[in-house]
Amino acid sequence: MTGRVLVAGVGNIFLGDDGFGVEVARRLAAADLPDWVQVADYGISGMHLAYDLADGYETAILVDAAQRGGEPGTLTVIEADRAPQQDKPPFAESRLFDAHGMQPDVVLGVLDMLGAGSARVLVVGCEPASLDYGMELSEPVTKAVDEAVRVVMRLIAEAGADAANSSAAADSSGEGASHVSGYTR
Repeated sequence: MTGRVLVAGVGNIFLGDDGFGVEVARRLAAADLPDWVQVADYGISGMHLAYDLADGYETAILVDAAQRGGEPGTLTVIEADRAPQQDKPPFAESRLFDAHGMQPDVVLGVLDMLGAGSARVLVVGCEPASLDYGMELSEPVTKAVDEAVRVVMRLIAEAGADAANSSAAADSSGEGASHVSGYTR
């Protein structure tokens, strides 16, 4: 049996490139995907996302704008470190509520509070050009949407193959996240 996969588009469509994840989810929702994959636009509904993730997905792919200091439109795939952080209290450096909604690290913290299982969590991030008020994606981020759809489709295929081979154990290294090879442009 193949494990369930959730693809979650997150972001605020009223803040320019922050709507990247929502646009990717919209395009993926029209794609022909296996029945064990659910695609949803969570927008800024982080609490809804946390509760859905607690429902027993084997893999979650979060798609979001991610400021990492690169060129606008650069895609990066990172694997979230799901190990408990005992050296700091939950949400110590995160804001629970802001204009963007709950950031992925806060969503994962809520999962820990709910006692949810440790699904593999991948984040497909796109370097934004602008997070100012507006409902349009910038040119470089718009150009990255199709590539992000292809990246998510590859990650879904890999998750299905991993589940079929019973080798879905992720090997993460580094503090907080590790890059998944082959996806940073």
